[in-house]
Amino acid sequence: MSLSDNQKISYVLFIIFLLIYMMTFLTNFLIILLVLTCAHLHTPMYFFLGNLAFLDMSYSSVTAPRMLRHLATQHWSISFPECIAQMFFVMYFGTSEVFLLSSMSYDRYVAICRPLHYSQVMSWGTCTQMVSLVWSSAFFAPLINILCLRRLTFCGSKFMQNFFCDLPHLLQISCSDTSINVLVLIVVGGLLSFIAFVATFYPYVRIFSTVFKIRTSDGKRKAFSTCTSHLIVVFVYYASITFIYLVPNTSNLLTLNQVVTVIYALITPLLNPLIYSLRNKDLKAALRRTLHIDGTRRLA
Repeated sequence: MSLSDNQKISYVLFIIFLLIYMMTFLTNFLIILLVLTCAHLHTPMYFFLGNLAFLDMSYSSVTAPRMLRHLATQHWSISFPECIAQMFFVMYFGTSEVFLLSSMSYDRYVAICRPLHYSQVMSWGTCTQMVSLVWSSAFFAPLINILCLRRLTFCGSKFMQNFFCDLPHLLQISCSDTSINVLVLIVVGGLLSFIAFVATFYPYVRIFSTVFKIRTSDGKRKAFSTCTSHLIVVFVYYASITFIYLVPNTSNLLTLNQVVTVIYALITPLLNPLIYSLRNKDLKAALRRTLHIDGTRRLA
């Protein structure tokens, strides 16, 4: 579906979204580079943050380049194999991010509620296993849904109400009975979403319980400051996917749904590194140190 039928508006959108995509790629790549090269960032929290940056960079790269091509050429079409491939990676990276946010919640829980055991509980072996589980377990949900598409035929409308291929919108244009596919989507997606939701927010119940027991306001402020960025990222992510997938696409909400989808697919991957970098003294210090070293080398 075209974002605009007006060619001039399409070119303006092309420039805006191109700048957003370039900023998304560069900021997330910069975070990955800082986490890899700065020794004082070799901690579990930044290890997870580096993986989140890679996920955001990958997710935006699945949707943005083709959308930019469509805006530039005004040719809004995609082949079925390309649609399936795009849909798989959209689901894969989306599921991976949900699980990774859960892992980051657990990391914050251990840091605040069990600080004396943090280095022992969140060892590099444990962190590696958690991230490996995130990347591997996220593979099955999209694979199951993609395999279920083999029983469907598409002989009716080929107009999809979205600017990238997504499973719910693809099922809407099938001329076969999609009840089994919808059931699989609800069961698999619902189960994984419930597990991820509980794993993400239950640690914060324990965190808030611990923080409220701190008597000094300064202690509470320091405790909350360690998880504020993660909470903002979680809220933005869950708010976006809730509106996109749970709110019905009525004619009155269709335009708003398009806007939220653009925010979810393009803006959120840019917001995540900005939220973490603007509120994180270690990242800003590492960036200044890196720029200072590069500047000194040039002067030498």
